[in-house]
Amino acid sequence: MNVMPTKDKIIDELRRVKTPDGRDIVGQGLISEIVIQDGKVYFSIAVPPEKANEFETLRKTAERAAAMVPGVKAVMATLTAEKAGVKAVSGAAPRPGKTDAHQAHGLQGIADVRRIIAVASGKGGVGKSTTAVNLALGLKANGLKVGLLDADIYGPSMPRLMGLSGKPEIIDGKTLIPMENYGVKVMSMGFLVDEETPMIWRGPMVQSALTQMLRDVLWGELDIMVVDMPPGTGDAQLTMAQQVPLKGAVIVSTPQDLALIDARRGVSMFKRVNVPVLGVVENMSYFLCPQCGTRSDVFGHGGARHEAERLGVPFLGEVPLHMTIREKSDAGLPVVATEPDGPHAKAYCEIAARVRDQLKGPGHAPPRIVIER
Repeated sequence: MNVMPTKDKIIDELRRVKTPDGRDIVGQGLISEIVIQDGKVYFSIAVPPEKANEFETLRKTAERAAAMVPGVKAVMATLTAEKAGVKAVSGAAPRPGKTDAHQAHGLQGIADVRRIIAVASGKGGVGKSTTAVNLALGLKANGLKVGLLDADIYGPSMPRLMGLSGKPEIIDGKTLIPMENYGVKVMSMGFLVDEETPMIWRGPMVQSALTQMLRDVLWGELDIMVVDMPPGTGDAQLTMAQQVPLKGAVIVSTPQDLALIDARRGVSMFKRVNVPVLGVVENMSYFLCPQCGTRSDVFGHGGARHEAERLGVPFLGEVPLHMTIREKSDAGLPVVATEPDGPHAKAYCEIAARVRDQLKGPGHAPPRIVIER
């Protein structure tokens, strides 16, 4: 019979973990809301940001303590700069803080991963994830070793888009082996929870999950990791941009004015955290009738190009609105991998080549984080 871990049992074990002054971390209110999902445990520990490095040992000790509870398969604890409070332990998650302890001392990248880029959009529904998948495959077609991280915790789509199912293997009780298809390594929250399970986590738990998928995955040697960002420009997106040493960002937009307004916000967000914008992609740029060959600019045309010029960032290319792209994506058969000689694959590969050319040179250092007091 499977034993299900409970929050109370985990809290009892965490009471054994002491800070340097000899007091337990639960009694001091340092533990955030504890989330348990399929035997995997997530929580945050509040520490002074200037002491993040010395509290790293305490974080590992807390993970080992929680792992002692019967039924726990894996534990992920992160350090946060915000005081969690006792109420957080009993169920109310804390509000995301101004900064995170990982940010305070800078995430120094992932071993053997040379470059990390983000694919982002100011709003949902513009084909960002489909673009991220085909961009990653286009980079592989351009001769690079590529990984794909699905950072959209609330709406993970990589398992379906990449034609993957099942759960990743776990080694040494903690490290995940990424799934792989079409020669690209993939990690997504969609591998860890059922497709129809709603993710109702608040900020700190999202940060914990993202950190785990970066830090506790055996990515191996990669020339580039493509991160499919959540849509929008909220706290989760800003935190991801600050925590990960991004080489640059690709912004996806459709041509109509409303989408361009949101794309503008996306460009501004990355500029705020000193992440270079590699360029803008105009998705669903036009529709070419498969019967008569007539071209229709359903959402207008050229808006993303003009916006890129106005903002002073590169325009990477346009991708048409076409049934083949949609059907192949829904079936887990992305066009770059399954129709490499087709016109749609050519469009994505040309965009990938432009991104690759901009990534030459030294890596981009993480942004400097100023802690507000």
